[in-house]
Amino acid sequence: MPEFFLHIFSTLSHGLVGYIVPFLFVLTIVVFFHELGHFLVARWAGVKVLTFSLGFGPELVGLNDRHGTRWKISAIPLGGYVKFFGDDTEASTPAAASLAAMTAEEREGSFHHKSVAKRAAIVAAGPFANFILAIVIFTCLFTFFGKPSTSARVDKVEANSAAAAAGFQVGDVVTTIDGTAIGSFADMQRIVSIHAGDKLTFTVKRGNSTVQLSGTPELREVKDPFGNTHRMGVLGITRATAPGDAVTERVDPVTALGLGVKETWFVIDRTLAYIGGIFTGREAADQVGGPLRIAQISGQVATIGVGALIHLAAVLSISIGLLNLFPVPLLDGGHLLFYAVEAVRGRPLSERAQEMGFRIGLGLVLMLMVFATYNDILHLAAS
Repeated sequence: MPEFFLHIFSTLSHGLVGYIVPFLFVLTIVVFFHELGHFLVARWAGVKVLTFSLGFGPELVGLNDRHGTRWKISAIPLGGYVKFFGDDTEASTPAAASLAAMTAEEREGSFHHKSVAKRAAIVAAGPFANFILAIVIFTCLFTFFGKPSTSARVDKVEANSAAAAAGFQVGDVVTTIDGTAIGSFADMQRIVSIHAGDKLTFTVKRGNSTVQLSGTPELREVKDPFGNTHRMGVLGITRATAPGDAVTERVDPVTALGLGVKETWFVIDRTLAYIGGIFTGREAADQVGGPLRIAQISGQVATIGVGALIHLAAVLSISIGLLNLFPVPLLDGGHLLFYAVEAVRGRPLSERAQEMGFRIGLGLVLMLMVFATYNDILHLAAS
């Protein structure tokens, strides 16, 4: 057991600078834009913003703007918050006594005295700012770096594989999968990887003819270039890249925007499918990671280049946006759930009901953090 923890400590300390700096870079971008979404819509709605904080805990450095908002960086850099006038805590729980004692003028700037629609817009703005950030990042990457493209040609068929059973032959070029156009080998890999166990229909160009093949990707454990293990669908097809095969397609900004939206939706769809798969037993929950895993991946991706690190920021931004929309009290989605109930009832839930909800939400969030950290420790120990 001591050797187990010694290995983890050695892994973390060995890559301290290489992991922590890229991790904080990525997380700061994502958190800043999330909180900026809340902040901008709150200002639009006439809510007085008391604090805009990157991180939690004691303030390290800060300043006040002309509207009286305290902008600060706090000691614990694992998140952030925007505190509105009338909030009792950083989680926007109402301070009942102070709300009741407010003057009419003070109520004009109080978050909790705004209409349900305005409060919902302010809360939803954070997660949607994350989605917008991802779209902007993907759009910029496609605009300035182009779209990598390598034809979905089959150069090798693995013996006794799903591809061999489906009848694939060397030289085949996949053009569609279940009616979806395939523009590159990466497009094919992406679809196959998320459909382990699902029967897929492939349209293949073979010489001067077109044939239809049916195959079911096998679920396998695959290691990425950094040694991380992932479970995904595999056909058993190899693409041998010859000089001149890899092409980077230049795209205009409008096309890049469309690709950015498409890429963002793919990450959303895949994430939701994975979460659904956990509850149905199709996916393993050991892929759920926390700060330690994100820090490790950030450090690994940073070795590829700034573009890859920015791409990771977009993916993480989507993940944080989705997580915050879950209907769990304490998260943005929990607030939206309360506002939906308030809109139906015509009045908010009782203070006690909201307090109980936040306690339950805090318990769920803490359990998720403990579980994710446990997975991270096991992952680091195995790496």
